[in-house]
Amino acid sequence: MAVLSVIVPFSIYLLTLAPSVTFFDSGEFITAIQSLGSAHSPGYPLFINYAKPFTYLPFGNIAFRVNIATALSAAIACYGVYLLVSHLLADEVFSEDRAFSGICKRFIALSASLTFAFSARLWLQSNHDKPYPLLSFLSALIFYLLILWRESYRKGDDRPAYIYLGAFLCGLAFGAHQTMVLLLPAYAFLILAMDWRLIRRIKEMTLVVAFAIIGFSIHLHLPVRAAQNPLLNWGDPKTLPQFLWHFLRRGYPVEKPDRELSLFWTQLNAFNISHEFTWVGVALLLIGMAAFLRKRRDEIIAYLIGVVFFLLVIIGYLNTPAEMIFLNEEFFTPLYLLSSVFIGLGVFHLLRTCFVKISPGEFSALSFRAVTAFIILALPMTVCALHYLENDQHDNYIAYDYAVNTMRSLPERAILYTWGDSGAFPLWYLQGVERRRGDLSIVHTPHLLFAWYLDTFPELFNRSVLRATNLNAETPERALKMAIYEQIDKRPVYIDFSTRYSIQFHDLTLRQHGICYQLVRGAYVTSTMPELAVWDFYSLRGLGGAMLFRDLDTSKAKLIYAYSHLEGGETLMRLGRQVEGIAELRLAEKMAPELKAQIETTLSGSGTK
Repeated sequence: MAVLSVIVPFSIYLLTLAPSVTFFDSGEFITAIQSLGSAHSPGYPLFINYAKPFTYLPFGNIAFRVNIATALSAAIACYGVYLLVSHLLADEVFSEDRAFSGICKRFIALSASLTFAFSARLWLQSNHDKPYPLLSFLSALIFYLLILWRESYRKGDDRPAYIYLGAFLCGLAFGAHQTMVLLLPAYAFLILAMDWRLIRRIKEMTLVVAFAIIGFSIHLHLPVRAAQNPLLNWGDPKTLPQFLWHFLRRGYPVEKPDRELSLFWTQLNAFNISHEFTWVGVALLLIGMAAFLRKRRDEIIAYLIGVVFFLLVIIGYLNTPAEMIFLNEEFFTPLYLLSSVFIGLGVFHLLRTCFVKISPGEFSALSFRAVTAFIILALPMTVCALHYLENDQHDNYIAYDYAVNTMRSLPERAILYTWGDSGAFPLWYLQGVERRRGDLSIVHTPHLLFAWYLDTFPELFNRSVLRATNLNAETPERALKMAIYEQIDKRPVYIDFSTRYSIQFHDLTLRQHGICYQLVRGAYVTSTMPELAVWDFYSLRGLGGAMLFRDLDTSKAKLIYAYSHLEGGETLMRLGRQVEGIAELRLAEKMAPELKAQIETTLSGSGTK
């Protein structure tokens, strides 16, 4: 059963695994992993070092190999659920038949692990590169170690080695993600609830801190590798000030929105147990906590403390804007792991209550076991059916093709300025990892405000006016325009679609090249002939509705293609090229039917039906 708790999720994850780079942080993470560099703040050194060995697998592209690493970490996190449930049920009695009781308890533990495996959040994190499954496994292991210590302490056999190992894993887990800090109050409660006087043991407390520091030393990866100038060296943390800037996430200033009830409710729903496990799962969670409240009171309180601290910090302190809440949803994965543990306890209590008075002799042994197995597996099967389609990425080439198509739009030695992360990171992967189009300079506009980033483009920025500018007082828009004006006469300068609609260029002419735009000197005009030939070289896999998986940025990529056709069609119509213009407009409508009304308005305005 323990083996199945890993093998079954891992097999399903492989079936739904993304075949290459995806949107959001994927391209950036893979580039950092391949080069053993530093990812975005706070660097993720544990995740990078964990995934690096998988890049040596003898099959698939590098992105696919890293995705396998994440799938395996998610499957191991499911084993963490099995480990906790089977241990918490070890002394429980299911029926008079001890052999059958033992099998049922292990079967329930497997069911709980599969319920977690098929939850929407973990599944989405399993099929492409994410650090949260690795963090979830470590958090489960620490919880398990503390339970072992409590049981030995209760018997008069104090074994602080459990706590020392847990402290080491806590420090190590910070290298996966900093949300580990939100679980520390729950872990501290499990220790002090056993005996609050333990805090007086200076020697033991000093050792706990020492082991935590040893685990935290995984962060030495950042300055050590920064000194080697790896391909991706976010923040260049080779000095203490730069390391602290990087680790403390000082490169992400965010204006907090006004607190409103509607926003608070949206933020609160980022932790959504009913979506992850269905309302039946919520009921089983409550049943499990109620049934084991007397025997496992401290473990239940620790879980609730974790929930409270996650909500207080993520909702109360961070006060995330509505458009960024989807990022916070990933932080709750360790809590979903613990939730699935208590769901398993709920299933056990429900079955024991229902069948304790039923003798297996009243049915055939096979029928009795079949009914029991069906009840135990009903929830994970339901959760799997509900979440399969939305997490099946086995055909998701949209980010990969979007980056390839962007590169195909550009001439030799062009400079491309990007704006959003999802528009930039797949390009980083293609150029840095797959070694495509090394002649291009791909510059991420928001990073122009950081000296460490300018250092990565010595040809462009060593003598740039940006070096003599107080970047702390500048905006990305102004920095971009300064860079463009000093480069536009030297090399072809292009911007991506997001930049085109993020910044106004009133004193430059834009020439559309598919989903990119060339900037040339001259007053802004709206009727420059678009370059249609590049569309013949584009790959548009998955945009016709065959692939059911959709996230925010894959849907946005589809709209970018459609709007590019729409803009090209409108320009052609203004230039009097009706046939070509109508063809472009119909392509836009085919890609995004929601644009039909706008397209019909354009056709009506030109007198064309």
